[in-house]
Amino acid sequence: MSISIKLKKVVAPFILLIAAQVTNAQQPFAINLETVLQLAGANNLTVKEYQLRYQQALADQSKAREWWLPNIYAGYTTHYLNGAAMNADGKIFTGVNRDNLWTGLGIAAEIDFGKGFYQSLAARQKAQSASYFSVAEKNKIVLNAIHTYYDLQAAQLQYIFLKQLAEQSDTISQQIKIKVDVGLSYQSDYLLAQSNFRHITISMLQAKSDWSKLSAVLASLLNLESNTRLLSADTVLAPLKLTTELNDTTGFQKRPEYLGLNAALQSYKTSRKTANQGLLIPKLKIGFDNGGFGAYSVQLYNTYQLNASLLWNLPLGRLTYKGDIKQWNAQIALQQNRVAQFQNQYQQETATAAAQVQIANEQITIAKEGLQSASEALYQSTERQKLGTAKPFEVFQVQQYFIQAQLDYINAVSEYNKAQYALFVATGNNL
Repeated sequence: MSISIKLKKVVAPFILLIAAQVTNAQQPFAINLETVLQLAGANNLTVKEYQLRYQQALADQSKAREWWLPNIYAGYTTHYLNGAAMNADGKIFTGVNRDNLWTGLGIAAEIDFGKGFYQSLAARQKAQSASYFSVAEKNKIVLNAIHTYYDLQAAQLQYIFLKQLAEQSDTISQQIKIKVDVGLSYQSDYLLAQSNFRHITISMLQAKSDWSKLSAVLASLLNLESNTRLLSADTVLAPLKLTTELNDTTGFQKRPEYLGLNAALQSYKTSRKTANQGLLIPKLKIGFDNGGFGAYSVQLYNTYQLNASLLWNLPLGRLTYKGDIKQWNAQIALQQNRVAQFQNQYQQETATAAAQVQIANEQITIAKEGLQSASEALYQSTERQKLGTAKPFEVFQVQQYFIQAQLDYINAVSEYNKAQYALFVATGNNL
């Protein structure tokens, strides 16, 4: 009989029992891995923060695209002067009382081609970077939720197995007590049985405590109500296999972190052009208005004007200290270093995850064989105890071996599945 079938036979009857127990304390919420994947990506507040950052980057991009659009104005302007004034040829006049009023419609634009175009392109690249980092953070949060879910499932299964063995141990203890009462067994056998029962019960309560803590952590990751008690609906913990490519030397280029860092690097390079090529492109100023102009108390006369200029601006600081270029070069160098650091991080993450997958796979094989042996030994010892041919301490010792074998198998499968998902994300796949 396979381990998975044994696990299912053992676990399934306890799911309803556990749900009934937690109902009295907290609202139970049955989840599986698919639910975790959906809720972690949709409800997690950190994921939402990065999504909002992406929306902010899009807003900045929209603002940067307005660089070439003119302003339209309409309304009134007035001017009043009393006293002395200078004429156009430099003569001073005293006793001047001057007033005028203008009302109409105008349009004005100041278009810096050298900055506007490159800043707009840089804003788009920043938005791309924010989008990639949003995906990367989602992968991180979902992966954390997956790991927490497998830990929760392992703690839940441990609690179930220990509860079953505690009940079995209590039954054996009561059977020994009957024999002690009729003089067919020693009092020490009963005391040993009680000690074994209490030891298993303590382990069961510890597993329940771990389950409760992990439930609170996972509920926080999924942004669920604080009083929600999570219950794994997956009754069987089985090894899974995810498709990964370990031989791809350029796999880091598929990671959203690399794409985000590279997009930010391109944004810095584009912004640097405002201090290089941008100086060769002139700035255009143009203004036009049309409306009535005249004194306060007399008729307004229609007046229109057009002003335009096309100027090249060359800051002397650009030719001497070159501060702008040095600032952008420093930013670019720092970003290039971040890209190189991530490439090292990629190598470390993939190597670590691959090693964990391999080791956990070997542990599963060994733990599976150990569980089969311990299960058969426990069955035989229990049957011998019923016939009176096995000493109680022999049964208790086999129980301990069986418990450890079960926990070894559960932990090995849990670590293997966690490592599979870690390797899946590390090699450039998105959750």
